[in-house]
Amino acid sequence: MRRRTFMIVPLLLSAAATLLQAEESRLTLQTAQIKALNIETAIAGEMLAGRNGSFPAQVRVPNEQMRVVAAPVGGMVEMLSVAPGTTVKRDQVVAHLASPQALELQRDALQASSQAGLLQQNLKRDEQLFAEGLIAESRLQATRAAAAQAGTQASERSQGLALAGAAPGKLGGKLALTSPIDGVILEQGVQLGQRVETSTLIYRIAKLSPLWLEIQAPVDVAATLRTGSTVKLANSDVTGKLIAIGRAVDAASQTILLRAEVTKGAETLRPGQVIEVEIAAPAGLPQRVPASALARNEGKTLAFIQTASDDKAVVFEARPVRVISQGGDNVTVEGIKAGEKVAIKGVSGLKAILTGVGKE
Repeated sequence: MRRRTFMIVPLLLSAAATLLQAEESRLTLQTAQIKALNIETAIAGEMLAGRNGSFPAQVRVPNEQMRVVAAPVGGMVEMLSVAPGTTVKRDQVVAHLASPQALELQRDALQASSQAGLLQQNLKRDEQLFAEGLIAESRLQATRAAAAQAGTQASERSQGLALAGAAPGKLGGKLALTSPIDGVILEQGVQLGQRVETSTLIYRIAKLSPLWLEIQAPVDVAATLRTGSTVKLANSDVTGKLIAIGRAVDAASQTILLRAEVTKGAETLRPGQVIEVEIAAPAGLPQRVPASALARNEGKTLAFIQTASDDKAVVFEARPVRVISQGGDNVTVEGIKAGEKVAIKGVSGLKAILTGVGKE
């Protein structure tokens, strides 16, 4: 029994010392003291709120939501039925093109179709004659080869006609260009009466929901983020989710490209628009706080975390943190959880009170 008592005493002393240290790290301040020391707090993970913590971003249309209407052949623009900003439906006619080249394609397709039909008739006749023993097998094989070649050529000419947007089966008529998707006209590349070459841009069309935000963020900020982090437009309720974090650093600006997707509220944005966004780091990751939130004491870096409050008093905990990186007026640290309230002003006053308590 005596031996057990000797083992328990050091444990009790250690626990008592730990409890005493915990008590010494807690500061209880009255409301008047908070005002006198000009103490302000911010929520970890939302430290980027405000202009100094905002990042530039540009609104982009996702690549898979953009299409172009281009001239399939050379010709003259006879009609333009829509303008930039117009909403269009899939297969809606947006332009007419007068094209001698389209007439040539129609003529070639008709000739190839007629030739293929004639050789199919010849093939049927020779198959019948061969079955009756009236012609040699070599003649039948030659007819089959010619019919197959004509069919391939007719198919090729028909596909070329379809790609050009020309109507099969007849000559003449205007070449109708249609919208490939439901969307909005972003750009018009030609004017009425203009002569164009093959592949000349007529319209650029896009579906405008969802939209991308391409964000330029410092390297130390990107290190604290993961896909799925919330992105919020500054001075707005529109939010999105981070979907990609770049791996390359821009040599000139030392920033990394982040891409966020905005679905709800995308109608308030315009492609090409430059905006500012705020990013919240998710829980469990290093947090970015203003350098003013940190204090040095006895070789340790401290942050003051608000743990409780009421109408009369506020309780702060002086917590050691580890600095990971620093950029400008902000510091990335470990030891603070997202959602915790951190003192960002009046920290020197809190440190003075802490030091005084420790000396007592």
